[in-house]
Amino acid sequence: MTSDDVIKTITESGLRGRGGAGFLTGKKWEFTKLAKGNQKYVVCNADEGDPGAFMDRSILEGDPHSVIEAMAIAGYAVRSE
Repeated sequence: MTSDDVIKTITESGLRGRGGAGFLTGKKWEFTKLAKGNQKYVVCNADEGDPGAFMDRSILEGDPHSVIEAMAIAGYAVRSE
């Protein structure tokens, strides 16, 4: 798949971010890919800033490789190095 194909598939899936706004992941990746600049980064923000909020922690502890896999796919899609 090309990076455009990956973004299209993610957009069509309706996958949303885990933040409060639930922003569409495909749109975020598309905007990132089209952003000016030659260098792009994928960052995993695993901060559990809200007291009692452990939604990200459960993923990181239960299936950490899925996070790394998702970051690799996102990096490919947005043409990150």
